[in-house]
Amino acid sequence: MSVQGPQRRLLGSLNSTPPATPPLRPPTNQTGPRCLEVAVPDGLFLSLGLVSVLENVLVVAAIAKNRNLHSPMYYFICCLAVSDLLVSVSNVLLLLEAGALAARATVVRQLDDAIDVLVCGATVSSLCFLGAIAVDRYISIFYALRYHSIVTLARAWRAISAIWLAGVLSGTLFIAYYNHVAVLLCLVSFFVAMLVLMACQHARRIARLHKRQRPARQGFSLKGTATLTVLLGIFFLCWGPFFLHLSLMVLCPQHPICGCVFKNFNLFLTLIICNSIVDPLIYAFRSQELRKTLQEVVLCSW
Repeated sequence: MSVQGPQRRLLGSLNSTPPATPPLRPPTNQTGPRCLEVAVPDGLFLSLGLVSVLENVLVVAAIAKNRNLHSPMYYFICCLAVSDLLVSVSNVLLLLEAGALAARATVVRQLDDAIDVLVCGATVSSLCFLGAIAVDRYISIFYALRYHSIVTLARAWRAISAIWLAGVLSGTLFIAYYNHVAVLLCLVSFFVAMLVLMACQHARRIARLHKRQRPARQGFSLKGTATLTVLLGIFFLCWGPFFLHLSLMVLCPQHPICGCVFKNFNLFLTLIICNSIVDPLIYAFRSQELRKTLQEVVLCSW
């Protein structure tokens, strides 16, 4: 997914290897250590993108159809699905722009800035909604009796509006100042903050499960602990490599070993799309009510 053209923005600079050596670009030294580069076939990349789009469209359609799902928690899940949908679409557009389908992507290549704003904005909003869902579930567990007075529809809509606005503004600012190290540092710091938030929330839930466990329910507690650990692990596995890439762009942009990491940029984008596929399985399809509505949506579409 090499990026071409005289001007490059944030996402282009992450995967380019120009002869010059500006501070935010990967190294071009070809005499360093031999690198393990995982090639992602274009067909696989497109297929994963289409699966993600289909899954998240179904989630949005099911929540929109069933009035019983019109609650703050499901609104957050719906917005997460929209964000993941935009993440997948924008990454597929990056593939088109890079030349995998160059003969059919003339219009796409003319939308450089719009694509990068979409990528950055969707990434920020997706992470924000993951954090919002974590906070919502934290309140529902530790403040169960006051949940409906704390998480009201009005507050949920204000939070959703703020997140979308933040996504659009951050995407625009990141593209406008893509050549500043501060941009990458802000992205990495934001990821770390979301990771810490989710880790703390999961740790509290695990501690609560162990505190309340009884001999008869010990298996349930261990199962809950394993589930929460897997959720956090999936989040880190899918998003971590991409933000490691960003961190190394700041710490060692010219080091040969860091260059080995840069060569797997396509793999990191693929992992992000995989996260967009897994999110509905974790946060949406586990709901019996949503699964029932999803069946109705699928049957009505035939």
